[in-house]
Amino acid sequence: VAGAVPPRAAVLTCAAVVSAAAGAGALWGPYGAVRCAAAVVVALGSAHLLLARCRRRLGGVTGDVFGAVGETALTACLVVLALG
Repeated sequence: VAGAVPPRAAVLTCAAVVSAAAGAGALWGPYGAVRCAAAVVVALGSAHLLLARCRRRLGGVTGDVFGAVGETALTACLVVLALG
């Protein structure tokens, strides 16, 4: 599954999610838009780093890895929103 998504589709999806987060954050003004977009970017980055590490270390991914990636992304997002 980790290698099944074409890179172009993944980049377009990430851009759409960042744009949607910025649009939702715009309800709280321009700073809210930047803060929400930054939270999504940090979440995506941390998820990508963990997934890459697991693929190198374990030679692939399992359901537990996907669960950890989701929890890591959520935690990173919430930390950015809390500190912003």
